[in-house]
This record gives sequence, C-alpha cells and structure tokens, in this order.
Amino acid sequence: MRHYTARCNLLHMPFGLTAYLYLMLSLTGMVMPFSSSADVVKPALTEINLFADGSIRIEVRTSLEALLTGINGRYKNTQDAPGAEQYDIYRQQSAAQLTLSFRTFEQQFVDAVRLTADKQRLKLAIHSIDIPEPGYTKVPRTSTIILSGSLVNDANYLQWYYPAKFGDHAARVKLSDEARQYWHWSDYQWIRQDRVSEPFPIKGFLGQSSWISVLRTYVEAGFLHILPLGMDHILFILGLFFMSRRLKPLIWQATMFTLAHSITLSLSTLGLLELPASIIEPLIALSIAYIAIENIWHESLSKTRLWVVFGFGLLHGLGFAAMLLEFGLPNDGYLLALLGFNLGVEAGQIAILLAAWFGVGVWCRQWAGYRQWIVIPASALIALVGIIWFWQRLSFVS
Repeated sequence: MRHYTARCNLLHMPFGLTAYLYLMLSLTGMVMPFSSSADVVKPALTEINLFADGSIRIEVRTSLEALLTGINGRYKNTQDAPGAEQYDIYRQQSAAQLTLSFRTFEQQFVDAVRLTADKQRLKLAIHSIDIPEPGYTKVPRTSTIILSGSLVNDANYLQWYYPAKFGDHAARVKLSDEARQYWHWSDYQWIRQDRVSEPFPIKGFLGQSSWISVLRTYVEAGFLHILPLGMDHILFILGLFFMSRRLKPLIWQATMFTLAHSITLSLSTLGLLELPASIIEPLIALSIAYIAIENIWHESLSKTRLWVVFGFGLLHGLGFAAMLLEFGLPNDGYLLALLGFNLGVEAGQIAILLAAWFGVGVWCRQWAGYRQWIVIPASALIALVGIIWFWQRLSFVS
C-alpha cells in the first residue's frame, strides 16, 4: 500500500493551485501599495469643549493636506487617490505656506461641518489653525483646526456632523467648569458613514462615564489601530506566524511582544520615555525586515527568537504610544483607558494570527513543501517591504 506523508500539500487542497496563487497575490496586493511613499489615511479626531459660560471651542485634529486634495477614508493609502501628487506637494510646504493654501478652503470647511444643540444648528467660525512644520516628513503631520461658537440657551444634548467626504472620524465632548473644578469627557464616537453623531448629553453636565464605556471606547481604539490601520504591526505579526507551524511557540512569541509593547506604551504615555518619530519609524520597518529575513535564514525557531521579539515589541510600543497620545487619555480613567487600549491591540493581533492559522496553518502545517512554497516567498515579500519602508523613512531620503 502506498503511504503518503504529506497529506496537506497546499496544491492539492480543495482550492488547488488557485488557493496558493490567491494567497501570494493577496499578500502582494496588501503590502506593495504601502511600499511606495504613500500614507495611510487616518481618521480625524474632534473634541468639542463646552464651558460653563456657554462658550464652545472645537478642536479638529486632521490632515489639511488630505482635506485640500479630497483624500478620505475611501482610499487605503494616499497614492490610490487622484490628488496624490498635489498631496505630496502640500506635505512639503512650510506651516505658513500650508496656511495660505488652506485659506481658500476655510469657508467650505465651516459650511460643511455642523454642531447642533437639540437639533438647532449653532454658528461656528474658525478661530485659529495650528499647523506644525513638516519636520520628519515620513510621518503625516496632524494639524488642528480650532472652531469657536456659543450655546445661548440651555440644551439637553449636542450632535456633531463631519461629512464623509472629509473622511472617517471620531468625536467626543468635554464639559469644563473651572469654578467648580469639574471636567468630564464623554466617550469617543467612531463615525464611518455620512451621518450625524449620536446625541452627547450635556444637561446639567451629567456625571462621569461608566468604567465599562471607557473600557469599550479604548478597546475599540486599540483594535482599530491594528485592523485595519496598523500595516506595520500586521506585517510584523505575520512575520512571526510564518516561522512556526505550531500554535504554542506562536502564542509565546505573541505574548512576549504584547508584554514588551505594553511596557513602553505605558512609559511613553506617562511621559517617562520618548523617542522622535525619525528614529522609531525606520527602526519599526527594520524590525519587520529582520523577522522576515530570519524566517528565511533559519529553518526552525532560534533560541534567541523570544528575546528578539521582546526587543522589537519595546520598539513597537513607542509607535502605539504616538497614536494613543494623539487620541487622548481621560484624567478620570487613565489606567483603565490604557488597559483597554492594550486589550484592543492584543485582540487585533489575535485576530491576525487566527486568520492566518485557519487560512493557511491548519491546511498545510504538515506539508513538506510548506517552507519552500509558503514561508520563504511570503517572508521575502514582507522583508522587501520592510527594507523599502526603512529606506523611505530615513530622514535624509527626500
């Protein structure tokens, strides 16, 4: 009787050669657009500050370059958009130059956004615009548009509208009464369709958010930072996956990575550790390339792999911190929000690993050709993108 030892040959799976080609093309299609000078289109963040005297200050943290060129959440990266070339021109402009470029768009912006109190539209005007200098141009700069208005009559709730043509966004309300030393942040609302926000209660400056709502908000923020926004971290996790055919070593690596990035994330958000993006971003790209190259170089997990993953996890934690600090942390639930964000990141990582495991690992972990036909080609693609990213992110590369 003929004996078969490789029953999980991917080319003899139910989908046959088509499944293998689809896997490689999907990975190529996923990573190659990001190997150009593209930026990921990030959601805007809006904080509506309501003061005890009825004055309103709205801070919209967004990309003016994307607003001016019509690049929004429809595009996975800026190079997919028709205005990609003009976007890159705006990216290079000084703060003063970009201020002038945006001036003709200001009224259009004010007319498009909308804040209502009990469904009555409030009059808003641009108070100022804070635009950082280009600096390290490999990371898109975030500018802040500050709008002002006032609430004349008492109201039960506020609602905010930010059109989908400007991109996805998140919004929250901050109630401030300095005389009573009272400040309260609502939960963020993530809005991905062209619709108005759910009502933000403001009647009597209602009390604190429940711990469940704070946790839920930051778990979602952490998850979204991995899926679909965190291409760096997605490729790193996939790099870990392709080296191990067994779940236990994979879980150990993911655990070490989580432990490490939790440490630096916490230290950075507390202001105890800080490194410039011009150092962090190229090194994160290099970590992706290193893990992928190690997959090609070694046929099995090296004894130092866990410590390598731990070291790179410390680095990735600093990248997570930059996003979380931009998102903001509540004073009355700082540790809970930090925990929630870490849980969200971990959930995103687990989702990637499970998708890879059930999509590829379960089918061909016993296949003799797994390394030759899956690990090496996939790792080579990831390594190539990591190297390209590393070069592009160096501060002296234009």
